[in-house]
Amino acid sequence: MFGCLVAGRLVQTAAQQVAEDKFVFDLPDYENINHVVVFMLGTIPFPEGMGGSVYFSYPDSNGMPVWQLLGFVTNGKPSAIFKISGLKSGEGSQHPFGAMNIVRTPSVAQIGISVELLDSLAQQTPVGSAAVSSVDSFTQAQMTPSPSEMFIPANVVLKWYENFQRRLAQNPLFWKT
Repeated sequence: MFGCLVAGRLVQTAAQQVAEDKFVFDLPDYENINHVVVFMLGTIPFPEGMGGSVYFSYPDSNGMPVWQLLGFVTNGKPSAIFKISGLKSGEGSQHPFGAMNIVRTPSVAQIGISVELLDSLAQQTPVGSAAVSSVDSFTQAQMTPSPSEMFIPANVVLKWYENFQRRLAQNPLFWKT
């Protein structure tokens, strides 16, 4: 149902289901993570009127989990990018994962997703420094070139790259001449 992506790492699509409506992803070596992407896989939509609140949890100095609300994903907004680098200290917020007995290790953080009513999601306030990023998709029709810009078709770049690779294979020093 969900996926989680951290730059430089493999995509995670096997969330651990800890309750009927709660899922977690482990984030090992979380100290070196700046952003995390949470997205719906597109295989199972949320039920009508439901969405998922997204939480970040890291262990405090005593090893206890500190949960912070990042934002949400819904059928209408199936992905979000969250900045978590500034969240690795500070206080937690109210969360639905409190009574769960989730296995964790000291240097592993977690992303938690709780399936909730859309009305409930609208009333929640994410941590301000999570800085939810969103990238709107755009079409070629929306790309209006200005006189100072030049667009190169992708197939031209691909053809150049293939020629470059071929010539490099034939003569590794061809580019020096």
